[in-house]
Amino acid sequence: MTDAPLIQANGLTRYYGAHIGCLDVDLEVHEGEVLAIVGESGSGKSTLLSLLSTQLPPTRGEVSYRTRDGVSRDLLSLPEAERRFLFRTDWGFVHQDARAGLRMGVSAGGNVGERLMAVGWRHYGRIRDEATDWLARVEIKAERIDDSPKTFSGGMRQRLQIAKNMVTRPRLVFMDEPTGGLDVSVQARLLDLIRGLVSDYGLAAIVVTHDLAVARLLSHRIMVMRNGRVIETGLTDQVLDDPQEAYTQLLVSSILQS
Repeated sequence: MTDAPLIQANGLTRYYGAHIGCLDVDLEVHEGEVLAIVGESGSGKSTLLSLLSTQLPPTRGEVSYRTRDGVSRDLLSLPEAERRFLFRTDWGFVHQDARAGLRMGVSAGGNVGERLMAVGWRHYGRIRDEATDWLARVEIKAERIDDSPKTFSGGMRQRLQIAKNMVTRPRLVFMDEPTGGLDVSVQARLLDLIRGLVSDYGLAAIVVTHDLAVARLLSHRIMVMRNGRVIETGLTDQVLDDPQEAYTQLLVSSILQS
């Protein structure tokens, strides 16, 4: 395995008028590594995720991605068609609201199958078998394959969204508050599922969350943001057990007291 990062950002900056979305962010994520980006609402973590996933253009800075041929490509100069292809193959994006990541008028199996068709699968039976297999992996029963996501619970929708993303075996998945709004017991099952997928497939992930417990369970490294700036970064357990910055100490203590 190469030591080169899978995705890397340098000086990533985004302004909204005079307001700082994020400022001079450097980061790198390697294959099989999970990076959590944490901070309060308005800290810039979701802006950063949108920049890294090319859904938002930066004011300045660079983002590069190492493709399957081992070459690092400048994402900001990639043609739109190539970026879309990355999202269908190498990348996944798990939204906090699963409705943003699913087609609610299409069946559960259809949601998973559409991604396979986007990469060239054409045999209906094979597509359906693969969709059934992935529904099982995310604990959705086979008999629900033709059901609409509208009939699913919030946790089931989130698991379906994960199956849709994972069916093409992506190398990197972006997750925006993946457990937000779910009951504690549902959160726990979903976190176990995500941890298993990371382990089984050597998946790299960038996870935005305000929940430090989620960050501790999922991530190898953590990045703490405040007012658009990265104020502390390091191994997750080190940062959470021995935070150096006053703001990080406040975040950690607020969890301990809650």
